[in-house]
Amino acid sequence: MDTKKKSLLNNWIVKNLLLAAAFVAAVVLLASVLLAVITQHGREITVPDFTNMTLQEAQKVASSAGVRVLVTDSVYVKRLKPGAVYLQTPDPGESVKRGRRIRLTTNTTVPKEVVMPALVGYSMRQAKAELIRNGLVLGRLIYVRDIATNNVLRQQRGGVDIKAGTRLASGTTINLVVGMSPNDNMTYTPKLVGKPYLHAVDLAQESSLNLGKLHFDETVKTYADSVSAVVYQQRPSASEKVRLGSEVTLSLTNDPSKVPAQTSSKK
Repeated sequence: MDTKKKSLLNNWIVKNLLLAAAFVAAVVLLASVLLAVITQHGREITVPDFTNMTLQEAQKVASSAGVRVLVTDSVYVKRLKPGAVYLQTPDPGESVKRGRRIRLTTNTTVPKEVVMPALVGYSMRQAKAELIRNGLVLGRLIYVRDIATNNVLRQQRGGVDIKAGTRLASGTTINLVVGMSPNDNMTYTPKLVGKPYLHAVDLAQESSLNLGKLHFDETVKTYADSVSAVVYQQRPSASEKVRLGSEVTLSLTNDPSKVPAQTSSKK
């Protein structure tokens, strides 16, 4: 029996098959190792907050953090310095893979003209995305009784219905009248403490809530300060069940010591 095994192993065909199998296994192992290194498999980083930075400042911070930034849109915000980052996607604090491209919306020196999209019939989230895509800003969510919750019924500017196709200055605030079913009229307050101002507004709206009173402490003196400020208190508290369209009151600061350590998004 041993002689047959030795004879089989000495056969050149068997030898080549074994060598080929070993080579394939080595290539697969090497490819797996290289892929893990190249894609930083299993390793994620936290997206920095680029709000209120110039593009050059954002590029420097992005390089240090291991991500890339790309300006994909612009909007006019009167009180924000020209060229400053106004919005970003993904949001600050989100976890992404190294090398991820972060899309930035910057402030222009003069407002450009944009077209009001047709939002009636859209879901609230779809309508918000369309507003942002067209350089407009979501204002208040006005809830009225309807069979379909969060279905857009009307689009308004300053309390007056505005037709699709109307030309507007970028950055114009648009309010949405949306439906609310009697059987589906509650939501939960998101956790906003530790979030930058604009991100907190975004999260509140995503939860079908409106922004209420804002309390800025002594560290916030200008509009630029408010954009970079972080929430250190909120009412209602996180995870509290409230009616759709309820207002959220925020207290904001640029003093990191006021923000609870476990939720702080600024480093």
